[in-house]
Amino acid sequence: MKIIIKNGSEQPLYQQIKDQIKGAILRQELKEGEKLPSIRSLANNLHVSVLTTKRVYEELEKEGFIVTIVGKGSFVASENMEMLSEFKRHLVEKKLSEVWQMARTLGIYKEELYSMMDIIFEEDDE
Repeated sequence: MKIIIKNGSEQPLYQQIKDQIKGAILRQELKEGEKLPSIRSLANNLHVSVLTTKRVYEELEKEGFIVTIVGKGSFVASENMEMLSEFKRHLVEKKLSEVWQMARTLGIYKEELYSMMDIIFEEDDE
């Protein structure tokens, strides 16, 4: 698992770490049941406080992305694949809503937006 921290980012360190782990789970780079580094190990590797990585794991667990078993470690949650799929759909819906709001503000209507998306899809298929 490769995590890149940007010190100049406005985003807090814990959020950068959390988003990258969550992204790796959503892209299935981290598989169901896969063991994550210990809180201390991750903190040492990233040169951050143990409290920072503890917060990351606690939030990921609350959101259902990981499970922690006392004495064994933290693992990618396996029973929540439907929840992860729904989360992915929600992210896309949120971004589409933002794009739609921007398009309306710029005077771009539905038909033109559909045409733009068709072009993007065609380019992606090539």
